[in-house]
Parts: sequence; structure tokens; C-alpha cells
Amino acid sequence: MNAPAGPGPAASSPVGRGGRLVRPLAALVAVALPTAFVGAVDPNAPGHYPVCPVLQATGWWCPGCGGLRCVHALTRGDVLAAAHDNLLVVVLAFGLAVLWLGWLVRAVRGAGGRPGWWPRMTGRRAGVLVLVLLLFAVVRNLPVGAGLAPPGV
Repeated sequence: MNAPAGPGPAASSPVGRGGRLVRPLAALVAVALPTAFVGAVDPNAPGHYPVCPVLQATGWWCPGCGGLRCVHALTRGDVLAAAHDNLLVVVLAFGLAVLWLGWLVRAVRGAGGRPGWWPRMTGRRAGVLVLVLLLFAVVRNLPVGAGLAPPGV
């Protein structure tokens, strides 16, 4: 006669709240450290950061152009200046902040340290993301989208 199967390895070693918080807090640190650097070293001052290679090679603003100045403005709490530098980065930053907060709340409540609810990057979603990036890049380089281009670079 076979013995009944006991709980699996995950059930036999419960992880406390501190263990569940490791991943979301590690993700926070991984984002906070470079953000703090950009907040401390002003990208508006020449010579601190390299010029965008896409802008240098083509003269076109890429989807990330103005992103460092945008993050710098966000660290100062200036959302309007950040949106003027790169609106897409502002939207993505706030969206990721909301997703991260949801992940943290789930970890605190014991729903697991892995963001299983986090949107999966399927082929369709990746295609939509690439399309949004391309459309943003094209529109910000047209006269109609001049307001989306970063100022004075």
C-alpha cells in the first residue's frame, strides 16, 4: 500500500512576509539606484551623458530621447517638465509604479512573492508595445507632433 502524498515542497516550507517581500523590494532597489543617479547628475548639463546614437545617426528623436531629462524631472517632482521631455516615459513610469504597488500589496497579503498576475509579454502584447514605440517615434518627428519632441537638444 502506498503512503498518501504529503504536501509538496512549497507547502512544507512556508515563506514569511519578509521572504515574500524580497523580490518586490529587490526590484525597487534595482530601479531606485539608477534613478537616484539620474536625479543627482543633471542630464540637462552638457557632458554628463552620451548623445543618443539614433539622434546622432539619423537626426530623428527615438522613443527614448529626452528620457533621462524626464526621469530627472520626475525625481524633482516636476511632472509637467517630465511630460514635456518624454510623455511616453512618464506614462510607462506611472504604469509600472502601479503594477509594482500591486505586486507589493499581493506580497504583503501573502499572495506570493512572484507577480503571477503581472501581464505576460505575449507575442501580441510585444507587437503592440513595438507599434506604440514606433508610432511615438514617428509622430514626435512630424510637425504635428512637435510638442512630443524633447526641448532644446
